[in-house]
Amino acid sequence: MYDGPILDNHLHLDPVNGRGAEAAAEFAEVGGTHLNVLNKPSWHLVGEVDDAEGFRETFDLTVEVTEAADEILPGKAWPVLGVHPALISQLVDRGYDAEAAAELMKTGIDVAAEYVAEGPALAIKSGRPHYDTSDAVWAASNDVMRHAFARGAEVGCAVQLHTEGGEEFTEVAEWAEAEGLPREQVVKHYSEGYVEGPIPSVICDKDELERACGGDWPFFMETDFIDDPDRPGAVMGPKTVPRRTEWLAEEGYSEALYRAHVETPARVYGVDTEATLQ
Repeated sequence: MYDGPILDNHLHLDPVNGRGAEAAAEFAEVGGTHLNVLNKPSWHLVGEVDDAEGFRETFDLTVEVTEAADEILPGKAWPVLGVHPALISQLVDRGYDAEAAAELMKTGIDVAAEYVAEGPALAIKSGRPHYDTSDAVWAASNDVMRHAFARGAEVGCAVQLHTEGGEEFTEVAEWAEAEGLPREQVVKHYSEGYVEGPIPSVICDKDELERACGGDWPFFMETDFIDDPDRPGAVMGPKTVPRRTEWLAEEGYSEALYRAHVETPARVYGVDTEATLQ
């Protein structure tokens, strides 16, 4: 059996519209110990953003709710801060051209990197749209993502990616390396059980989790819980990672669970989930 730390690598806590730290308490009640808390898209928290201060306001809300969750957990909660890639479409709809939108998003990445360098945040979030878009928006989005890799390399942190689905992201990993960021510090959020290039953060689908556990590659587990009162439990509820961990342990995957909850966080983020477990 497995009795070590349990990390949800990608979860949202919304202190404005949702349950906030109460969802972290629910996670802890069923055995969860550690959380990586991603800021929700800025337009969900503070409305329209046109400058660095708008991003700062978004990030401060997320840092505050993560600190509240940290007080509840037997382990730790860390903020992962950045710019949701769908912001580029919001900005273009408001009249920005793709390049100008990308420059504003880079400003948000720069602010997120400050939060990593100064201590509150663990990693940066970036990516590119997961939906069809124009060539100009696609190229600008890739430019933003490469900027995030460069800033991650500068401040020494991982970058979580929100992208389209699939398994082949070798080119993205090569872009990261070209910017000075090792590919093992690139994490594909909402991943299938295996990804070529980045580290997969596997959404808690049983088949995909078994695929990840059956391999020998590093991986994380996540819910992408969005903390929306109008969509309770979406994408998956905060109890899911602990419950899937228990199920996988019963299926005989204890070594793989240690890899997901202890070895991979140490390798990617430089955190010790065992030492931070009370």
